[in-house]
Amino acid sequence: MRHLIFILGDQLSFNLSSLSDADPKKDRILMCEVAEETGYVPHHKKKLVFILSAMRHHAKVLQEQGWTVDYIKLDGPDNTGSFTDELSRCVERLSPEKVILTEPSERRVLKAFQSWQKQSDFSLDMREDTRFLASHEDFSKWADGRKLYRMEHFYREMRKDFDLLMDGDDPAGGEWNFDQENRKPASDDLFMPKRLKFETDDITKDVIKLVDDRFPENFGSTDGFWFAVTKADAERALDHFLDDALSCFGDYQDAMLDGHAFLYHSLISPYINVGLLDPLEVCRKAEAVYRDGDAPINAVEGFIRQILGWREYVRGIYWLADDDYVHQNALNAKRPLPGYFWSADTRMNCVKQVISQTRDEAYAHHIQRLMVTGVFSLIAGLDPHEVHEWYLAVYADAFEWVEAPNVIGMALYADGGQLGSKPYAASGAYINRMSDYCKGCHYAVTKKTEENACPFNALYWDFLVRNEDKLKSNGRISRVYSTWQKMDKDKRDSILKRAEDCLENLEAL
Repeated sequence: MRHLIFILGDQLSFNLSSLSDADPKKDRILMCEVAEETGYVPHHKKKLVFILSAMRHHAKVLQEQGWTVDYIKLDGPDNTGSFTDELSRCVERLSPEKVILTEPSERRVLKAFQSWQKQSDFSLDMREDTRFLASHEDFSKWADGRKLYRMEHFYREMRKDFDLLMDGDDPAGGEWNFDQENRKPASDDLFMPKRLKFETDDITKDVIKLVDDRFPENFGSTDGFWFAVTKADAERALDHFLDDALSCFGDYQDAMLDGHAFLYHSLISPYINVGLLDPLEVCRKAEAVYRDGDAPINAVEGFIRQILGWREYVRGIYWLADDDYVHQNALNAKRPLPGYFWSADTRMNCVKQVISQTRDEAYAHHIQRLMVTGVFSLIAGLDPHEVHEWYLAVYADAFEWVEAPNVIGMALYADGGQLGSKPYAASGAYINRMSDYCKGCHYAVTKKTEENACPFNALYWDFLVRNEDKLKSNGRISRVYSTWQKMDKDKRDSILKRAEDCLENLEAL
């Protein structure tokens, strides 16, 4: 045979660079389910089902297209549990002229293949992942010479480069960013679109049984699995969002509502991240909805910014940073992750709601992740690496390249401001404004120092005091320190005492 093409579990695209000049009559494809990947963090059961089922469906379509696919299942009798060991077995058996691989999206996987190449001295053609819109070189050129890597600056350049939401040289609607219009709280009397969910076929049912048998102790449940696992169904999910939810997405993208997990969100990030949807095609379709007058500019711009701007930006940050990025801890936060991050057994209703939803759906939207579990982890001083591994485990769309910058940089400020211009610390007032979670809470969001006061309130100030030497010079939060100093000393002491009680009894909150 000529070439052996190795396709990874997040490379489920037919326009993959490794396939660009391939010939089904001369080349062969290798796909593997391995314990190395299913076990490096305790992945949510639905996440495992989604990725493994999507892989098996993708292999089936490739075979229908005429490809010979060597597919190694997780429970195969001779499975070595490792990508590189499976590759070695296949190379020894088939003796290809060379191996072709689209560059892995995560550092540890890339390093494994690079190590294999050195040890085996075999020809490995590793190609750029052209499904991303900004190459490593593009992002490095943009970042070169900048003291701060701000997403908004990068995003504007991407808009121009890809001519998305542009009217000539000007941004559509006259503004680059309509985020100020996208912060409306939701109410239970809004008309919520019925979200598209997909039935499980025999392939998915087999994977569900495998996951239930092999990972009985993992977070979450396979019950009610609803994700699309084929390109065709992922495109149906996208079209459903564009038709039924995009028009309200902007207004309510920051809102949180008890009992409404999805609101107007797209739910397509897992499909983009494993390759079932093409990010540029998604953006072009969303722009067409705006151009046709079926969705307002604030909704479409906000949606496109998440993909063309934020997604590409965090991927650039991930590869620009050094290998130790996930272990950064600029604020020296060391408290262990409380048990209720796995059990949802907490009296803080906001945290309980988000973790319960995460357990049930392997999904929470970006504000739930950033401003509830993220803010709590930040102001309580939880260990960033433990928090990073939790996020990586529990969400179906979580791969290290996208998750680590969002958690280490954006949510926890553990990179010292490389990604975010300030820590996203907040009291309970923000959650009360953007959700109805506080109404059903054991704690009172309006209280600051009492025994039943919302823990977010005292921990917010305590976080600022704990980190004053590192944060006071930050111009975006210097006024907050002035406010603190103007408080009566007895009030400040009471706040810090309430925070101390919360931290000493963190597991019992």
